[in-house]
Parts: sequence; structure tokens; C-alpha cells
Amino acid sequence: MTTLISDVLTQLSFALFENKGAFAVLLGSGLSRAAEIPTGWEITLDLIRRVALAQGTVQQQDWAKWYHETTGQEPKYSTLLEELAGSPDERRAILHRYIEPTEEDREEGRKVPTAAHRAIAELVRRGYIRVIVTTNFDRLTESALREIGVEPTVVASVDALSGAEPIAHSVCYILKLHGDYKDARILNTDAELSAYPAEFDRQLDRIFDEYGLIVCGWSGEWDHALRGAFLRAPNRRYPVYWTARGQLANRAQELVNHRRARVTSAADADHRLASASGGPRTKSASKPPKRRAARQQR
Repeated sequence: MTTLISDVLTQLSFALFENKGAFAVLLGSGLSRAAEIPTGWEITLDLIRRVALAQGTVQQQDWAKWYHETTGQEPKYSTLLEELAGSPDERRAILHRYIEPTEEDREEGRKVPTAAHRAIAELVRRGYIRVIVTTNFDRLTESALREIGVEPTVVASVDALSGAEPIAHSVCYILKLHGDYKDARILNTDAELSAYPAEFDRQLDRIFDEYGLIVCGWSGEWDHALRGAFLRAPNRRYPVYWTARGQLANRAQELVNHRRARVTSAADADHRLASASGGPRTKSASKPPKRRAARQQR
């Protein structure tokens, strides 16, 4: 039987509108992909290319295949970074060039906030979203918020967590689980991502228990400590909405099944978040939020 509200995006728009401030957003690297900040896999391939060319290897069409044939191993982001850089400071320096925009980048609209970042910022400004959890090192979300006059509370380390304004008193609270690209304490190797500090785990448990969740741009595959927090969250007082690009992989599907998440597919984060953010524009509670067409702001 066909129902009027079978569309997940419509459900999400209503959920945000009717439960103001009750949802947190979980953001992964896919959100920043539209800003041309590379994903971990793309950084891995580029590092392989740079190292191989420096050692005299000719240009390859498929660097992943070349690496496998040369080393007998599959390319792995954390393993490669660990081999190239022995300290967090060195890893931070390597990643900096992939994230920090140059003047040319800014002029051509690269590595700057996208439609999705601005949609989230607008939801924050209107009070529909107050908590953001992210695995991203970049500052695109913070930049989008500041562009519209919202100053977020940003927690990217245990030190920052202990001194930060409480969630209840924050206009917008951003928990950067893996750190900030300008801070040497970023987490990006398997060993570093296997477990979060106890203080982060407690904050995550609280957020996952007390808030509904909108997942966007996160694969749900490799961040072991975050997956653990997701799986141990017991409460389902508010639903989970998961925006996926294409088919979910098995490990992500496990998380969806565990939290009975409602999944919606999208070509990219810009389209879904820009669409969903159109709902709460209506001021009258008697009028349902309208679904707006996605717009690419590049």
C-alpha cells in the first residue's frame, strides 16, 4: 500500500520541524568531498603517486593496482601515513596541504563551504540543530556558521572538552572526534582510531542517547571507536536518518539495522541537506514543511 509519507526526506523534514533542537548531525568526509577536499582514499592514492614518482617510477593509470603488485598489500590510508610520518606533527603537516585552501582555491570555489555546509549552518541559526559530531579535520562547518554570525563551541581535544561551554548552554556544539588539521593531536592511524579517550566516549554516549541523529557523508566502515559508540547506544527515543551515496556496505548496514535507521540515498550531501533544510522555513506550526529543490551553490 502506498502512503503519503513514505518518502524519508519528507519524514526528516517533519522530524526537524516538530522536534526543534532534538537532533544532532554526524558528518563524515563525504560532506567535504563536494568542496574538493579529498577523502582518505584519495589522499592515500596521491601519497602513493608522490612517493613512487620521487623514487623514479613512471606515471601509472591505476596507482592502487601498482601498489598491490609492488608490495603485495592493499593500499591503506593509516598504514601509509604511519610509514611516511612517525609523529603526529609530521602527519599534520602532510595533511595540511590537502585541506588548507590556496588563494587560487578560494578564487575558484574549492576547499570552501558548500551548499551542504551552509544548509547545516542555516538549520543551526534557526535553532533546529544544535549539536554536530564530525570525523572531519577541516573547518568548513565552522566557516559556514561564522559566515552567518553563529560562533560555535568547538571541541577537538580532551583539553578543549574539559574547558568548553556545556552542550546545554551552546548555540552550536561541534565535537571534532578526530581533531583539527591545525592541531598535531589529530587521529588518523588504526591505532589512534581504535579507541577514543574516555572523556570523548562519555560525551558521545550522551549525545547518541539523548538526541536523534542525522548521518551524512560517513561510510560507517573504518572508524572503529565511533562504530563502537554507535553500536553501544541503547536508546531510540528519537530516530536515526542516514543519507547514503549509493548502496551501503555491510558494516554500515549493521549500524543501520542496530539503530533501525531510515535510509535515504543522494548523489551527494549538498542535494539532500539543501533539500531537507528547506522544510523548517515555514513559521506556522499548522503548516507542514515544504520540500524544496536541491540547489548546488558552487
